Amino acid sequence: MKRLLDVPAPAKLNLFLHITGRRADGYHELQSVFMLIDWCDTLHFDLRQDGAIDREDIGGGLSIPLPTEDLAVRAAKALQKATGCRLGVRIGLEKRLPAEAGMGGGSSDAASTLVGLNRLWGLGLRRQDLAAIGLQLGADVPFFIGGHNAWVEGVGEKLLPVSLPPARFVVVKPPGGASTQRIFSAPELKRDTKTATIQGFAANAAQGVSAGPESGHGVKNEVLDIRKLLEFGHNDLQPVAQALCPEIGQCIQWLASLGMQGRMTGSGTAVFAHMAQAMDLPQAPQGWTVRTCANMDAHPLLDWCTD
Repeated sequence: MKRLLDVPAPAKLNLFLHITGRRADGYHELQSVFMLIDWCDTLHFDLRQDGAIDREDIGGGLSIPLPTEDLAVRAAKALQKATGCRLGVRIGLEKRLPAEAGMGGGSSDAASTLVGLNRLWGLGLRRQDLAAIGLQLGADVPFFIGGHNAWVEGVGEKLLPVSLPPARFVVVKPPGGASTQRIFSAPELKRDTKTATIQGFAANAAQGVSAGPESGHGVKNEVLDIRKLLEFGHNDLQPVAQALCPEIGQCIQWLASLGMQGRMTGSGTAVFAHMAQAMDLPQAPQGWTVRTCANMDAHPLLDWCTD
């Protein structure tokens, strides 16, 4: 195998995001549900025999230029170092996911790079091995390697798969961004939200939620009501992010004018809302990116590595 083409790197949305504490090392403990959506970057991998790793940006869709050592390149180098592999790769990146959106675009690129190169280089690493390498690159990377929508805890590394019903969403990204570091370091950030349980999350939907038949968490294996689940919790980062980027509030107001309840995803600045029925969206303010997305039951690369 000399190349892998059209490798997807999907985005995620946080249905809620609670900060429940701060560890001694400065990292924050969180709880969230991460949901995959079908808005993706695309990567292409061409094998190199000389061990070199580089990246070519394809399509010119970048609003903010990527650093030379972006997360995809760093992921390739981390995998090379962890395994002693002497092969290299030229990475072609078609960047469609907006930066500073809270949608995990860079982390997803890193995860798809680890999974793709595990195949291209013939390494045979298992999912947990790739996730351990990914965690060194970013807290969201193990989620994308895990391959399923998930209840997330810790700093993002503790994952429990959950099943979500098919649904469509409107995602709105204003041109402004907000520094994740500034948000998490803000003195006014709420860091003591009461710890929730997946059972409590499921109880918010009359029809239950599936955490898998062998989860051992006492959660009903039934179909859930996505509208009810979106009423659960809140995003603790949103007030701080909105103070840094008032456009977040404008996006939420725009969605409200269309009868939809918006919420920020991750550390922003993208917001999203459930789209209960198909509709023609009006023209958004200049500079905004608006996209209708569907959620995904599993990552497209789920079967590319073994558990």
